[in-house]
Amino acid sequence: MPGTIVETVDEGQASTQSTQEDESGKHDAVHNRENTSVPGLVNVAYFIDNKGDILSRYVKVNLWSSSERPYLASAGRAPHVAFDTPLGRMGLLICWDLGEYVLRLYGSHLYLPHRIAFPEAWRELIADGAKIICLPTFWTLSNPNDAGLKWNVDAERVFVDTTVTARACENTCAVIMANAGGPPNKPSKLYQGDSCVTVPFLGPISKLAGPAEGMIIANLDMQIVEDAEKDYQIRADLARADWHYDYRHTSDEFAVKQSRPKL
Repeated sequence: MPGTIVETVDEGQASTQSTQEDESGKHDAVHNRENTSVPGLVNVAYFIDNKGDILSRYVKVNLWSSSERPYLASAGRAPHVAFDTPLGRMGLLICWDLGEYVLRLYGSHLYLPHRIAFPEAWRELIADGAKIICLPTFWTLSNPNDAGLKWNVDAERVFVDTTVTARACENTCAVIMANAGGPPNKPSKLYQGDSCVTVPFLGPISKLAGPAEGMIIANLDMQIVEDAEKDYQIRADLARADWHYDYRHTSDEFAVKQSRPKL
């Protein structure tokens, strides 16, 4: 998981949304540009296996408002698709797909927008069988606005730490988050770091605490994911025909598009 890159998107694909599968089983999201006035650029992550083969290419869906939406196109309504690897079935997401909060000050009141996070992306990957979610990110301690930083200069660290653990538990999956690191206390960008491998029951089992660059080599026993599912039965509930919440991935149209049985 080498992080993310920016690529161009063909103009002919810009207004479509679908998921294509080639003869080798690799999935490729076709893009839906939210703003046709911006260049045909997208934020992309690849999964490359131990043989150097590209197993998946993911185009970011949830763009960060101020620094991405004026310049990048979103994958729009393209489905989130899992893929098979020697380590098990995985899914890819990028940064703001995890979720974020922005504290805004209106008069004497702090307001927390309802767009706090995007658990729907995770649900689609889990419904497609993913048990490990890889998440390259660029979170920094300077992300919150002045109101948030006034409450806590480490507000972003609190959010990322709790949300990554919550995503692992609420989806009975392992989460591999590779966050940007860099020089500490750089005035223009306070690097957060904190890359980690997180699982249900335990939380982070390996972590690069602080902003320093580095690499994690972790022993990930996937039995803990199976044990969590036996306890929480989240995947089992999501697969029930009489489950009382409706999701996009449970629709007939989505099942046909993905060429797999409807949950």
